[in-house]
Amino acid sequence: MLRKSLALFAIVIPLVLAACGSDDSTSSTTSASDTSSTESTTEASTTASGGSGAGGTVAISETEFKLDPSDPTVKAGSVTFDVSNDGTTTHNLEVEGDGVEEETDDLDAGSSGQLTVDLKPGTYEIYCSIDGHKDLGMEGELTVQ
Repeated sequence: MLRKSLALFAIVIPLVLAACGSDDSTSSTTSASDTSSTESTTEASTTASGGSGAGGTVAISETEFKLDPSDPTVKAGSVTFDVSNDGTTTHNLEVEGDGVEEETDDLDAGSSGQLTVDLKPGTYEIYCSIDGHKDLGMEGELTVQ
């Protein structure tokens, strides 16, 4: 009997601890002048947020002269763009369309920032608004479902 209780205990405790994981929903913005907490990534991803099923997060890597990914898809709602400047010159990210025109601060090389925008279903233009960067290929299309 004691053996069964110990076996059950050994199974239940890890499950309970896993269910008690952290749910940190705070966000921060790193400006071009604050590069002390910069995290550089070369892989960008798009993920949908949990909960209400609305919105999501898009990680975008900027280099000379492209966005990666350049054509992400997210669900409608509050969308956060985690933007990292993995290039060697200053970049930013602008989201434009359906009455929306929002952009990050200018990001120095190696820095990152965030932009959160409420988006309706449709397509939006995303690009670097630094003079000439869009014309050099730093543009894409965001699809909001």
